[in-house]
Amino acid sequence: MTAQVLKANEAEEYYFDEGCYILELSNTTADPDVSIARARVKPGVTTKLHRLTGVVERYVIISGMGVFNVPGEPTQNLAMGDVVIIPPLSPQSITNIGSEDLVFLAICSPRFTVDIYENLA
Repeated sequence: MTAQVLKANEAEEYYFDEGCYILELSNTTADPDVSIARARVKPGVTTKLHRLTGVVERYVIISGMGVFNVPGEPTQNLAMGDVVIIPPLSPQSITNIGSEDLVFLAICSPRFTVDIYENLA
């Protein structure tokens, strides 16, 4: 692999049925160890309960306020700069409790592919 710069293209943001908007920043077979996406959740929205198989996911909160939920565990309030580390197969959802979009990076290792996603809703 050689050094490279990947440019975000806002026009490539899409709505994911989980309940958020996704912009893939880096997700390629050329770099299978990690993927990075920007997720955006509208005010008042809770994403669908889901889990990932064989992947550790990390949320890095960029802006907004949220609540992170894992069933059976206490909820956690989130704000800019907070990092959430989610082990494989951990059911999870996030709620935007603010008046502006909740924006965070979703960093997965190994990289995210649709076949590892399981909707639990």
